[in-house]
Amino acid sequence: MVLRESPFPNRLLSGLYSLGQYLLFPSYWAADCLLDLRETTAERQQRRCCRCCPLRALVTGPLLLLLLILSMPGALLGLLLWLPMQVARRPFAYKHNMLSRHPEVWELPGTGKVFSFVSANVCLLPNGLAKNSNLGQMKQRAARIGQCLTQGEASASFASPRSSQFDGEREAGPREISVPFPPDVDFVCLQEVFDQRAGAHLCQLLSPFYEHIVYNVGAYGLQGCCTLKVLSSGLFLASRYPVLAAQYCCYPNGIREDALSAKGLLSVQVQLGAAHGQRIVGYLNCTHLHAPIRCDQLTMGLSWVQLFQDTHAQRGDVVAFDVFCGDFNFDNCSSGGLEQTHEIFRQYQDPCRVGPRQDRPWAIGTSPFLLPCHLAPRPTLLMAPHAPRRTLEQEEGRRTYLAGPILQDGRPDPSAAGSPWEGRRIDYILYREHPTTISLTTEVEKFSFITQLAGCSDHVAVGLRLLLNPVPQ
Repeated sequence: MVLRESPFPNRLLSGLYSLGQYLLFPSYWAADCLLDLRETTAERQQRRCCRCCPLRALVTGPLLLLLLILSMPGALLGLLLWLPMQVARRPFAYKHNMLSRHPEVWELPGTGKVFSFVSANVCLLPNGLAKNSNLGQMKQRAARIGQCLTQGEASASFASPRSSQFDGEREAGPREISVPFPPDVDFVCLQEVFDQRAGAHLCQLLSPFYEHIVYNVGAYGLQGCCTLKVLSSGLFLASRYPVLAAQYCCYPNGIREDALSAKGLLSVQVQLGAAHGQRIVGYLNCTHLHAPIRCDQLTMGLSWVQLFQDTHAQRGDVVAFDVFCGDFNFDNCSSGGLEQTHEIFRQYQDPCRVGPRQDRPWAIGTSPFLLPCHLAPRPTLLMAPHAPRRTLEQEEGRRTYLAGPILQDGRPDPSAAGSPWEGRRIDYILYREHPTTISLTTEVEKFSFITQLAGCSDHVAVGLRLLLNPVPQ
């Protein structure tokens, strides 16, 4: 089955949907600009250095408020047009780019093959909302993120031998702390690509390298969810391999700030090659969980994954990998987390994990210290884009840059002060094997913590490189 690129079955519906968005945009833009008047730490420092006028909000604020009020009648008309169109809209868009360079088709029986994955929370919200994470300049950050994701051709590969040691004493394992993204990443899974303009820009930047892109994922309006959704799920997937099927499911229990976003699970089936005339396929599942209700969402996610795979599997398929990744919003070092013993860790393997509340010695956190815009700055990954790789190799650097264990109420855990400091690892790439007609062994060749997005995101990106070898008969 070939996926249709447009989320709509015909141009008429697509045109009406676009018209509704055009009518909504002036109000959306004015509201975003009003929220964007709040300064980030970096903007405040830049203003002091340049001696700029601090009264920008007093001058432009009333003008933006007037524009917002004047644009409301058009926005109401646009909303009345936009909401019914959601019934006909498929909950994702798909882009197929015809490239001259294609990945090598894997044929079995034969030699083994390596597949590499990257997962990153990129915090591409509208500027006003991104300020809650002390980030701004969404357009510039989207361009920088796209550049980081695609410049790996000139960078060191996952397979390079430069694995860093923990303080020179602890086992390095398959870990690598890397500044640049690795080259030849096969699958890129992103979270928090909420702004449609940022998603379209990323599509444009990644299109010369990734033939298949699934973006603008989510059910807007009242379609598929219990409450009005004005933001997408934020999920974005780019693949070098053909996408055979895709499915999105919306978590129905979003609360508080997540009630207006369509967070959910994106499941994709890709074709990797052929074995004795049968397909070699892989499954990717990307999600972003909401902190207070993560257990329920993980349980729903597992059931949706199984349903998707049962629906799209064909007799004789050789399943090379089944990956579950994303921002889970919980760690394995804090106390009292029910998620740490969830069923997902019995079905999938976490390369960084030994068991509940115990990670491998080489694993580090992916959640930096993050202060609101109005607080005085302290050293953070957002302010030191060139330092992290060197500093995260040492415990002193991790204590400076990475958030530590927390209690159930969100306060820092005082008992962690005297323990080795790895930080809160809330971004995951899990995998599992499937029984197939051709037995395959799966080996974790490299797990990377990638700091190149420092200054562009409030997370450390993670990468996984899997080596799959056929078992001799």
